[in-house]
Amino acid sequence: MTEIDAERARLLERKDNKGWKKWGPYLTERQWGTVREDYSANGDAWNSITHDMARSKAYRWGEEGIGGISDNKQHICFALAFWNHNDKILKERFFGLTGNESNHGEDVKEIYYYQDATPTHSYQKMLYKYPQAAFPYEKLVKESKKRNRQQPEYELLETGIFDKDAYFDISIEYAKADEQDILIQITIENQSDVAAPITVLPTIWFRNTWCWGYDNYKHKPSLVGNGKSVIEVNHRLVGHFTLYAENADELLFCENETNFQRLYQSENLTKYTKDGINDYIINAQKDTVNPNKIGTKAAAKYEQIIPAKGKKVIRLRFTNQSPKEPFEDFDAIYAQRLKEADLFYNSLQKNIKEEHLKSVQRQAYAGMLWTKQWYYFNVYEWIKGDPSMPKPDANRSKGRNNTWKHLYASNILSMPDKWEYPWFAAWDLAFHTLPLARLDPDFAKRQLSVILREYYMHPNGQIPAYEWSFSDVNPPVHAWATWKVYEIDKEMNGGKGDRFFLERIFHKLLLNFTWWVNLKDEGGNNIFGGGFLGMDNIGVFDRSAALPTGGHLEQADGTGWMAMYSLNMLRIACEIAIENPVYQDMASKFFEHFLHIAGAMQAIGGDKLNLWDEDDQFYYDMLHKENGEAELLKVRSMVGLIPLFAVEVLTPELLDQLPDFKRRVEWVISNRPDLAALVSSWYNPGKGESKLLSILRGHRMKMIMKRMFDESEFLSDFGVRSLSKFHKEHPYRFTYDGGTVQVDYTPAEATGDMFGGNSNWRGPIWFPMNYLILDSLEKFCNYYGNDYKVEFPTHSGVMMNIKDAADGVANRLLSLFVPNKEQFIPMYGPYEKFQKDPNFNSNHLFFEYFDGDTGKGLGANHQTGWTGLIAEIIHHLNNDSEQI
Repeated sequence: MTEIDAERARLLERKDNKGWKKWGPYLTERQWGTVREDYSANGDAWNSITHDMARSKAYRWGEEGIGGISDNKQHICFALAFWNHNDKILKERFFGLTGNESNHGEDVKEIYYYQDATPTHSYQKMLYKYPQAAFPYEKLVKESKKRNRQQPEYELLETGIFDKDAYFDISIEYAKADEQDILIQITIENQSDVAAPITVLPTIWFRNTWCWGYDNYKHKPSLVGNGKSVIEVNHRLVGHFTLYAENADELLFCENETNFQRLYQSENLTKYTKDGINDYIINAQKDTVNPNKIGTKAAAKYEQIIPAKGKKVIRLRFTNQSPKEPFEDFDAIYAQRLKEADLFYNSLQKNIKEEHLKSVQRQAYAGMLWTKQWYYFNVYEWIKGDPSMPKPDANRSKGRNNTWKHLYASNILSMPDKWEYPWFAAWDLAFHTLPLARLDPDFAKRQLSVILREYYMHPNGQIPAYEWSFSDVNPPVHAWATWKVYEIDKEMNGGKGDRFFLERIFHKLLLNFTWWVNLKDEGGNNIFGGGFLGMDNIGVFDRSAALPTGGHLEQADGTGWMAMYSLNMLRIACEIAIENPVYQDMASKFFEHFLHIAGAMQAIGGDKLNLWDEDDQFYYDMLHKENGEAELLKVRSMVGLIPLFAVEVLTPELLDQLPDFKRRVEWVISNRPDLAALVSSWYNPGKGESKLLSILRGHRMKMIMKRMFDESEFLSDFGVRSLSKFHKEHPYRFTYDGGTVQVDYTPAEATGDMFGGNSNWRGPIWFPMNYLILDSLEKFCNYYGNDYKVEFPTHSGVMMNIKDAADGVANRLLSLFVPNKEQFIPMYGPYEKFQKDPNFNSNHLFFEYFDGDTGKGLGANHQTGWTGLIAEIIHHLNNDSEQI
């Protein structure tokens, strides 16, 4: 085996969450404030367990930590804690504002970066910037509360705590010697001109499974100290391990159990509670750690003085083996794994010439891999309560997620952001799978398989949205993601596709498609609602709630999504049918369903219903009032661009392999001229004799693209906006009996409180929608070829073909991450530290969304999840022969 094969060879073992994937970065970064841990009577998750309570409260459903790892069921956990000798508490977890404390919703207030990772976690690295002065907890809360929704968020840099470079750069690295033999290296670098003290506490503990009253978990695992630098780890399910802490000052032990006295003024179950190590270090309380060196939580203490501009290295080894000299081969193994990581990415990035683009892409991939998390949630037990705990409030059985009692999650899942969104979000997850498939196709396929399993998907066919409300409705993008992952996997596998995966997913998607048809087509006319659909505040009303006007909405986006869903299912069915001709019937079913949806959107057959407005040349939602009247809600938003996504190209080679399907299609074309008109010139084929299925054809397609590529409307210097800039000077106003609602162009954070105000779809740039636009443009180009021209703003002002226009959008998205001529990186906005300091600007953040005018990064700043799609964009821009 050559060196370049090493990481690929591990992946070819195809052991999901076993073998080399048994241990990984599966801890969350915030367990407090989550729905899972909320046992309050009023469902106030943010205050049920607060950041202040977190150090003293044993969690029920998961564990958190800084730069942590765990096994694949989070039985044994390891993470880092620090003390700068000024803070009033240990830095055991990242700090951030709750949804109520910030002017724009929850927000982590720390600076950290995921710098590197391999798919099997054979090597991974992250960087945390820890201030040497007291961390400004109170100031962040106080100043944030002063700001209103019209003002930007108050950021950590604005406190001035990094102004004089009085901080530590703490690099946390893991390198596996073997499947269950992990080397840990912590490098603390003092960036200031003065020597500074720091206490570092590598911490190991067990998830608490023994306090909840279940007989099968009544026996506690144990951590036992041996001298100053060895901890014996015993867990009946995971086995025996040893943690070697080279040159530790001392070992500290307590229990991962709640400090009831501190939190609830009641008797403790143990003398040595979860916060015992914190109290020992911060308050010098010697009786809060167990002198017998035994417990379920333990830390190796390193008290260091780091010289000015100097650094020190701490090494540990966690292993189920018994090396005579644990650190003898440490440096050699570490160097080998780093070399293998470089070789893995050198192969993946072979066509990328610019080093900056390689850096952005590699850190995007690192973020995707670091934000894996073991997600545990048994809704039935959560509602019922645990045998040894107080019974939950009676209203719990009627409250949040009460119709999802079947949901039992216990899987490694890709998270949007492990601090701000430490729970799976169904439509986010679909986008995550594309860059993940480039790294680890089996893991990407598993993500889609799991989310559609019977212990996630509702018996009625609905896919769970996210834990705050599993019943909210996300866009149906999973069939699209399934096909994209299949294509990437096929490419990575030398042209051989995983038909078994495709067929397995198809059946689950069929259940979900039926749920949509049965429950979201209120009038039975192939015009769909859907409600929320992920785009929180994009419309006139909160689409998750009952309309204040009464009546119901028929949504251009819901209908567009379903047309797209139909075509995605058609394409999957065609692929499966190549080997199993029975699926030609399913392809025919989705072909006709698409035509009926397209027909409904175009108001064929004299139907008065029409989501297309001839005056504005755009698609809008339609409000059906209780008195029988209907009105278009004329907001020029992403809602009207979504019909662009309903496009598929069928090649003659594919159709020739599917004679029954081809014959059925031609029968429909011949016998239903009203529907035939919706298919772009079936007997006048496009490039390569291909056939086009699309809601948008001819005039409407030209008008949608004209608006989308208009810089005074949707096209920003940084991608396609979610709301037309037209509404900056022409806000949309809707008046009804209860008052007037106004929709303005709001390019940055939300100015209202719909969905907590922590996201905005009224102007900013969102990566997932932009990526779908790129994908759709690629399909149009495949049909029309290079002769079809569109208006796209360039310096020369010339017309260009669709592919060049798509590349133009892609390059605008990329410009968010790239220094411009003035060496200004748009996403970092006015923050000089991020712009000019090489200790900051050599690292990359991946924001949730971006200001539609300036490109400034907004929302969650580690949402590598769907903003990680920049890795796919870089890949395609540097591999011209490949499609989006």
